[in-house]
Amino acid sequence: MDGIEAYPSILSPPSLAVVIEQRGSPDEVARVIELPPVEIKENEVCVKMLASPIQPSDINMAQGVYPIEIPFPAVGGREGVGEVYAFGSAVKGLSLGDWVIPLPPSLGTWQTYVVKKESAWHKINKNVPMDLAAVVSVNPLTALLLLDDFAKLNSGDTIVQNGSTSNVGQCIIQLAKLRGVRSINIIRDRAGSDDAKERLEKLGADKVYTESQLQVKDIKSLLGPLPEPALGFNCVSGNSATLVLNLLRQGGTMVTYGGMSKKHVTVSTSAFVFKDLTLRGFWLKKMMIPERIQDTKVLVDYLLSLMQEGKLKYKSDLVPFDKFPTALDKALGKLGSHPKQILKF
Repeated sequence: MDGIEAYPSILSPPSLAVVIEQRGSPDEVARVIELPPVEIKENEVCVKMLASPIQPSDINMAQGVYPIEIPFPAVGGREGVGEVYAFGSAVKGLSLGDWVIPLPPSLGTWQTYVVKKESAWHKINKNVPMDLAAVVSVNPLTALLLLDDFAKLNSGDTIVQNGSTSNVGQCIIQLAKLRGVRSINIIRDRAGSDDAKERLEKLGADKVYTESQLQVKDIKSLLGPLPEPALGFNCVSGNSATLVLNLLRQGGTMVTYGGMSKKHVTVSTSAFVFKDLTLRGFWLKKMMIPERIQDTKVLVDYLLSLMQEGKLKYKSDLVPFDKFPTALDKALGKLGSHPKQILKF
């Protein structure tokens, strides 16, 4: 590839970037501008970005409603995959043309060239599909940690989840299937629910129910031969979380990692007293602490190997960077329901 070994100091190319100018809805406060070249210091790497997704957390950060505050103005995006374009004289672990991802995810990936310290980048296999490599460090990693960190699941066990059509939900289905763990999946009542059920079953879902189908007195009669779930995942909250709780076995655990309905989780006294249920919470950022980052890299490499083998996937739209406004409108839900929007540079 064309590139530059930066000895001892050079500048990056100018970068086209999506800059969030102030707190607000990103379709109102984001604009694409050209940023001037940046000096590449001896321990820094300049990466030519290949792809970067528009995540709900990116939108929430711009709106100022996410626990991570960003300094405005700021370049948006925290995930992506890129190619090493140049590096400083102290960089020893990367070569020109290597594919890398920011790990932990870090602000500033919605631009054509990104300069960060070598330690901020994780080298990956170039044979992984670009659209999947761009998103590996949030949704798939969340799914893997949810399955690993809260209960010991054996082949034949069952999990239950809501938000099953989400990217995390789809990853949970596939990762569970690989381990012989059965999945019960709850989806919203809406047009296209039959198509959604079919898509999830093709990914490996054992049972798929709409929320209304679970509004029955003997909810566990719907399980058939499946054992009662030991572990449940909630990213919707409200009544949908109650359905997850109702399906859990005695002593089961529900992990909440989101609240898309913007409603509270309500738990009956009997769920605690008679079923002895446990409620836990999960936020990926807490798993990205320096003490765990090496373990996290191992998990990311495992997920990438599954992606390369075609065992872990989900649908997304690769969108040319110059179509950012349209991609953002789709990510905001202004143009109906669409797959994950991934900017291609």
